[in-house]
Amino acid sequence: MRVTLLCNSSSSLPLSQSNISKPPSISNFKSPNWAKKTLIGALSGVLSFGLLVSSPSSVAFESPSVQLPSPPSSSPEYCREEQLEDRAEAESDTVVTDEGIVEEAWEIVNGSFLDTGRHRWSPETWKRKKEDIRSTSIQSRTKAHDIIKRMLASLGDPYTRFLEPEQFSKMARYDMSGIGINIKEVPDENGGVKLKVLGVVLDGPAHSAGVRQDDEVLAVNGMDVTGKSAFEVLSLLQGPNETFVTLKVKHGNCGPTQSIEVERQLVARTPVFYRFEQMENGTMSVGYMRLKEFNALARKDLVIAMKRLQDMGASYFVLDLRDNLGGLVQAGIEIAKVFLNEGDTVIYTVGRDPQYQQTIVADAAPLTTAPLIVMVNNNTASASEIVASALHDNCRAVLVGERTFGKGLIQSVFELHDGSGVVVTVGKYVTPSHKDINGNGIEPDYRNFPAWSEVKQHLSQCKYAQQQ
Repeated sequence: MRVTLLCNSSSSLPLSQSNISKPPSISNFKSPNWAKKTLIGALSGVLSFGLLVSSPSSVAFESPSVQLPSPPSSSPEYCREEQLEDRAEAESDTVVTDEGIVEEAWEIVNGSFLDTGRHRWSPETWKRKKEDIRSTSIQSRTKAHDIIKRMLASLGDPYTRFLEPEQFSKMARYDMSGIGINIKEVPDENGGVKLKVLGVVLDGPAHSAGVRQDDEVLAVNGMDVTGKSAFEVLSLLQGPNETFVTLKVKHGNCGPTQSIEVERQLVARTPVFYRFEQMENGTMSVGYMRLKEFNALARKDLVIAMKRLQDMGASYFVLDLRDNLGGLVQAGIEIAKVFLNEGDTVIYTVGRDPQYQQTIVADAAPLTTAPLIVMVNNNTASASEIVASALHDNCRAVLVGERTFGKGLIQSVFELHDGSGVVVTVGKYVTPSHKDINGNGIEPDYRNFPAWSEVKQHLSQCKYAQQQ
């Protein structure tokens, strides 16, 4: 099974130690020297997931080519039993050897790994690695895992690594919903997509209420989710602690359907702080918005803040992304679209596999066309850099502050047949002006806060990235 996480967390990403309850006034902005500490855990702590989840590549019971027998209408449980029997039969036909596990990991790297600058990988050297593996006696699963670890370490990529079975299991159950489930998009038989439960936290709110792995999500609080992305549905699921959300799910591939009420047990905190300011002797009405992270509430709450500021009379906007280490990549993409014209490029993704070679564009009119300043510093990373570069390169904003961190890689998580997994760098982000974010960051237009007349002049003279 392959899950594209578009992971953007970093084990070496600097994190501000200061707890900022109220951002500094934009009228007194200067580039501060922020305290730093190491962010530990590449997929724990501050996470940067995108919920662009690919369909499994080797799970028989989800393949559209598998034809299940029609169950008797009087016994919906029959269908689920048939599915479990078919799955168990398919799994019993697969003999997992120690050598096979190592070769499986080798094949994943051979087909998907993107060397992002260290230049240690080539098809020739990697083929020799396989020949070395075949000449090695692998007498235990522990030794097989050790060989995979050494093989991946030889790539020189700090983000490509091995996951023990228990680590992979935890990742599949990572909860971004507040009710103890994770959701993925899988192709349906009509060429569209459907939303399935990828993982369920054991004894969590959803599991206790009756939601199970592989259930299809049909509706949330009575709203049909057909055509919605996993990210959008996770946004619908989140809400205040101890409130309820109702899911309509279909158990398995052929029913039955059930409406299940689940109590939220995690607090979904807004990442948006906003205020209205009068600047330049009261001649400028400015809406200031600080975005602390990109979670499932980020776009919704930012749009609410913008509309309230517009109602208060704001004709200029500031989006503060300083010390924003990232978060959900899809949230960053959706927020960039709020400011862009339909058809503008948000970001390019580059990879060896064609599925990672994409151009992501805005698909609707912007919420506002008012002049915009985006504030950045060297702790502005990942999804924040996607937003900053998209708005800058499309002439929608000027950047003020410090060069950004420079984290723009895409990782995929692949499950091996023994339940372990490998995280592999498969792609990278390239800005609309075709600049590589990773390792470079984004240079601001101004170090200190400019006059709004300068901002307007700069934007009026700017050339769109697509015209360059």
